[in-house]
Amino acid sequence: MARQPPLNEEALVKLGAEKLARLVIGEAKRNAAFRKLVAAALAATKGPAAVAAIIDKRLAGLDRAKAFVDWEKAKTFTADIAATLATITGELGSADPDAAVDRLVRFLSTADRVFERIDDSNGRLQNVYHEAAAALPDLVGRLEQADKASIPDRLFALTVSDDYGFFSTIMPEVVTHLPAHAVDHWDERLVEAERSLGPIKDADRNWKRRAKTDRIIRLRQAIADCRHDVDAFIALEKSRPDGHRDTMAIAERLCDAGRHSEALEWVRKRGRPGLKVMTYDDLADGSSPRDLSDLARTRLEIRILEAMGDRTTAQDLRWKTFETTLDIDMLRDHIARLPDFAEFDVLDKAFAHAIGFEQKYRALAFFLNWPRLDLAAKLVLNQRAEWEGRHYEALLAAAETLEPDHPLAATILYRALLDDILNRARSPAYGHAARYLEKLDALAAHGDAASSIDPHHAYRAALSQKHGRKSGFWSLVKVRK
Repeated sequence: MARQPPLNEEALVKLGAEKLARLVIGEAKRNAAFRKLVAAALAATKGPAAVAAIIDKRLAGLDRAKAFVDWEKAKTFTADIAATLATITGELGSADPDAAVDRLVRFLSTADRVFERIDDSNGRLQNVYHEAAAALPDLVGRLEQADKASIPDRLFALTVSDDYGFFSTIMPEVVTHLPAHAVDHWDERLVEAERSLGPIKDADRNWKRRAKTDRIIRLRQAIADCRHDVDAFIALEKSRPDGHRDTMAIAERLCDAGRHSEALEWVRKRGRPGLKVMTYDDLADGSSPRDLSDLARTRLEIRILEAMGDRTTAQDLRWKTFETTLDIDMLRDHIARLPDFAEFDVLDKAFAHAIGFEQKYRALAFFLNWPRLDLAAKLVLNQRAEWEGRHYEALLAAAETLEPDHPLAATILYRALLDDILNRARSPAYGHAARYLEKLDALAAHGDAASSIDPHHAYRAALSQKHGRKSGFWSLVKVRK
């Protein structure tokens, strides 16, 4: 088969202007968003004012439009919005960054009206707006110094009403491009805005006011970070209600500033809770949701202890955390800091602890991921009657991993998966059940290693006796044989 010719700028130039023009015209007829990009490129030959006029017309249309965008037109609509953004950041941004900043601010201010008109459950349109915000720091960086000084006033209204979090990540980068007096002015305006909202207390249920206050605090903290003013950052964090303070953020900055004793005090304070998560293993073990920030907090505390020279306490904390979580990275870090040859005894101790760990599904995941497949197989055998096939997310991957070298353990897990489907008569999963039986047949054919469990022929006979009337399952087994 002939290779496709390379599609790059050099190859396209060789096609010649006329052929390229015909290709562009053909694509423009088929693709409305591309047609607008071509129109903007042609307008750019007349100067930035012509490009700005095209953008202004489109933004005015977005301001006026009220009709809901049907799902059939959502993709085209999103492409059109993306083309407008590309024109702002591309054609106009390269010719007149100051004008591009103004249009980008106007573009971002259309978010509320645009999102009200379309079902953006897939998030594609929001991604376009986040890309628009991400383009802002670069445009600000291209401005003349006099124009940079005006940025706080030009962005102020948009930043304090930023319900979509467009500025949550770009604010520090924007501030670094500004002269000091402009940053001071921005902070002063934010102070006035925060004061006008009044203090926020734990019992306050005005969520809109709380969100706006929180947003202003984060903006001011970005300014404090750019000034390397740790105390200003902490003072702002302390202005939040007790249960909403990010004590880890304070500890991180104190640690980076070399104020380790203060950092240790803050990292050990419980601040606002983080995101609660559960893995498939947690669900299988019946564990409670875990706070995603807990391990991060522990790692930060360890970093602080190391910086203070207290390596013994840091090592003890690594081990204690491993004991309660079976976190692989924590154990690896612990081992990496042991004296020569001490790791062997510690590993034996760690593996013994994991074998007896109360949460068996997490322990199984630990051995599979370390990896110590021999110990994973031992755990499966030790708990042979306890594995529940309904937790197929955890067991199937384990069975497939153990299958080549540990057929007995794989057999136990495949039987648990198969038994669960048939016991619960889960007919939509009969295809999977037939595949599991096929796996068991193959494992038995390579030598019946299941010496400590019922041999395969006895298991199959019991399966036929108990579930012989499930014709939907057996018909699939016959097809597969």
